[in-house]
Amino acid sequence: MKKLTHVLVLSSLTALAGVAAEPEGNQQPAATKPEPGPGPKEVAIIKTSKGEMVIELWADVAPKTVANFKKLAAQGFYDGTIFHRIIKGFMIQGGDPLTKDPAAQDRYGTGGPGYKIDAEFNSRPHVRGVISMARNGDPLEASGQPPRPQYANSAGSQFFICLDEAPHLNGKYTAFGKLIKGEEVLMRIGDSPTRSNRWGENSVPTERITIDSIKIVASGKAQ
Repeated sequence: MKKLTHVLVLSSLTALAGVAAEPEGNQQPAATKPEPGPGPKEVAIIKTSKGEMVIELWADVAPKTVANFKKLAAQGFYDGTIFHRIIKGFMIQGGDPLTKDPAAQDRYGTGGPGYKIDAEFNSRPHVRGVISMARNGDPLEASGQPPRPQYANSAGSQFFICLDEAPHLNGKYTAFGKLIKGEEVLMRIGDSPTRSNRWGENSVPTERITIDSIKIVASGKAQ
């Protein structure tokens, strides 16, 4: 109550000061410029060889990550890449420019835009449909420690979309959006046949599932 009273008193004094300073005559006080409101929400329309997904982008919790994703999408960076890593019940991963070349398969998962971006870990949980940035794993994380800066800040262009809840990723990977349309497409990709990679992880798709394009539009314009 004391804080509210203080604000009211301060507001009254400010108003009185304005009246006292107003010149005589019919001159009107200058209009106060309104504070800018939040910008319109944007979505990413991801067109794939398995169908279309629409992702709502969370610029409020990961503004730099969203800006980077939008920039790469506008450049056509993702066009022609594939989802190169699929782990059933966990996630699908894409965004590596090396995957445009079928002959470079041994290097899939190592490509990027040529720079790294800082992590923007936040409180949004990793649940089905959440899109998050892939990064280098810190060996110390296996013992429950948080990722060190050189690992935390190692994302570039690769991202993953969760197929189910993944609470062990919360606060350790930058979640920056969530699927709002096309869940059947996500699950269709997630159910694609896979084989083991050189490390024994059963995650290599046996067919090329391409990202044809990623377009960023205002949420009201997504069909």
